[in-house]
Amino acid sequence: MNGGYGAATLSMKRDPLNIKQTGSEFPLILGRDVSGVVMECGLDVKYFKEGDEVWAAIPPWKQGSLAEFVVLSANEVSRKPKSLSHAEAAAVPYVAATAWSALVNTGGLAKDNCAKKRILILGGSGGVGTFSIQMLKAWGAHVTVTCSQNAEQLVRGLGADHVVDYTAGPVEVPLGALEKFDLILDNVGGATEQWALGLLKPWSGAKYITLVTPFLQNTDLLGIADGMLQTGVTVATKALKHLTKGVHYRWGFFAPNGPALDDISEMVDAGQIRAVVEEQFPFSQVPQAFQKVEEGHARGKTVVQISRGDGDDS
Repeated sequence: MNGGYGAATLSMKRDPLNIKQTGSEFPLILGRDVSGVVMECGLDVKYFKEGDEVWAAIPPWKQGSLAEFVVLSANEVSRKPKSLSHAEAAAVPYVAATAWSALVNTGGLAKDNCAKKRILILGGSGGVGTFSIQMLKAWGAHVTVTCSQNAEQLVRGLGADHVVDYTAGPVEVPLGALEKFDLILDNVGGATEQWALGLLKPWSGAKYITLVTPFLQNTDLLGIADGMLQTGVTVATKALKHLTKGVHYRWGFFAPNGPALDDISEMVDAGQIRAVVEEQFPFSQVPQAFQKVEEGHARGKTVVQISRGDGDDS
């Protein structure tokens, strides 16, 4: 599911995908990732046709993916990597779009400027972390990750250059002994802001980007208008405070992005990125899947299979 479950998100596998106009209604359908087959296209859709295998990250203002049919705009959809099954593909789009938004759109990183940059990922064993490690390594960055000891083998297998065990003591101590970083991606939040920005290279354009923001809490407590105002004041105050110290403070958010998924699909088929699926559930066990995600300590993604019929054994 979406942000309320931290670094891990709930994905799904399904078959029919309908691309046309949509609306908001109740009951609310949850789920943000989808991989399936196009069943119908609107008149203005030229890039896709019935029968295409596609994947997408569904924006939060639309109904979600835990359903037989999903309605999307064509610019939110991309062709599924040929090398992935639907079950594997359903573990990628949401975290990929989130990481792309944070690292590329907000962080300014790209395959042409990542070489030799030092990147720190706080909380690297969940969905966004495991994807980010692979994308950054494919682009030539040096990646340091924090995770628990039992996740170290996973993140090293994905390419992490240096791993710090946060269960061994205050993680800021071993991190502070390392060379400073060009960018920090924070999947943890909380007290990390009190010390993490001190790990950045000052006066070099270094950025701290957190995916744990008070935006939803503010809007829940204060309403949309006052919540957005309070959120704006908070981020502006923090950004100004840290800018005087020579580093950039930013918030990262999920943003649906079909063209970005096109690039990511090419990286997957080139063997640079693989899906990290921790566990799969049938649709009849959606409550158990939610419970699994809510427990935290994710090792990749949790996938729900909606229907069978594409030849997958999952």
